[in-house]
Amino acid sequence: MTDILGMIDEDTPKSALKEPLRIFLVAGEASGDLLGANLMRALKAERADVQFFGVGGKNMQAQGMESLFPMEELSVMGLAEVLPRLFKIMARIRQTRKAVLNIKPHALVTIDSPDFCFRVVRQVKACSKDIPCIHYVAPSVWAWRPKRAEKVAKFLDHILTLLPFEPPYFTRHGLDATFVGHPVVEKIDSRGDANRFREKYGLKANQPVFCMLPGSRMSELSRLLDKFSETADIVLRHRHQAVIVIPTLAHLKPYIEKFFVGKGINPIVVTDDQDKYDSFSAGTAALAASGTVTLELALADTPHIIAYKLNPMSAWVAKHLVKTPYVNLINILLRRPVVPELLLEECEPQPMSRALLRLMDDRDARSQQLMDFREALIKIGLGDPKPPSVRAAEAVIETVEKNILKKRSALP
Repeated sequence: MTDILGMIDEDTPKSALKEPLRIFLVAGEASGDLLGANLMRALKAERADVQFFGVGGKNMQAQGMESLFPMEELSVMGLAEVLPRLFKIMARIRQTRKAVLNIKPHALVTIDSPDFCFRVVRQVKACSKDIPCIHYVAPSVWAWRPKRAEKVAKFLDHILTLLPFEPPYFTRHGLDATFVGHPVVEKIDSRGDANRFREKYGLKANQPVFCMLPGSRMSELSRLLDKFSETADIVLRHRHQAVIVIPTLAHLKPYIEKFFVGKGINPIVVTDDQDKYDSFSAGTAALAASGTVTLELALADTPHIIAYKLNPMSAWVAKHLVKTPYVNLINILLRRPVVPELLLEECEPQPMSRALLRLMDDRDARSQQLMDFREALIKIGLGDPKPPSVRAAEAVIETVEKNILKKRSALP
């Protein structure tokens, strides 16, 4: 914020904003809800008078925002999943645009979920140029559809990136971009307690714990649970004493528990965040759908592999458009295959179980993963005295201040 304050003369108050700070936030899925909640907490620390509006989940609501509608309505992925709900999603876009224009916030902050969020921003910009639009989590233009960087630069005012190499993709098109770091590094002080987990669920000290994370969307569960459960069955044949733990969201727990009825596998299904991180800490190895969870596992020093399967239509699109050699964030950051990736046709029980059993048995392979995890986490902010949420909050406030000063300078 130093540059902004330097533009104000000594007689001007520190903040150019002389009224409560109004921030409209939009998140469309669980990871965005956590990101939004961290940002809101940091904004409250910077500005006690901040007011929040928008769309979010339980975490953002706990920070003081009443959601326009249930965020879970937006948690869909892939063409086949979106099409049946298209008309309702379009109605929610219009509803969100109207709310933004009625509230006239000092900034609109959209969080990830670009298919929904960018449509909201474009509609808002078509009606009003006065509201700064900030997007939190840059689209992966380095992986596919690189022309999106130029497109989003036409309707966004600022973009906050989680990865250190992302800003240049946007600044070259005139869009302000700030690397703030990845929110996962803020969890360093609550990485979980393996002993607490074992005691709570009656596990022996040396009993292998196999964590299984088949995704946070119903569409992911429908594709991955069957393959993951077959993989677990093979692992259990080789490790009879192992216990399967499935951390998930509360609304997905009934579906998961029903799925395993009669399958001979009795997983521990947990929905509490503390149980989740405790299970990671206790984990001997993990099988996870691709996503942010791989960084959480890395933070907990849990060796793991990732696996993912798309429906045929989405898989065809991915094969023809994705340009990066890796999809796992650890591998992308280090530019080498630290975490085994079993995707699409390779997302099958036999290769997945082989990779998992190797991590459970091979001490050198486990140790190498743990060393690589630390290297990757440092790149996204681990050890930095200023956490990502604070950097993001400062960038939001700076953008608001710049917009106010710009308006004042334009006055006759």
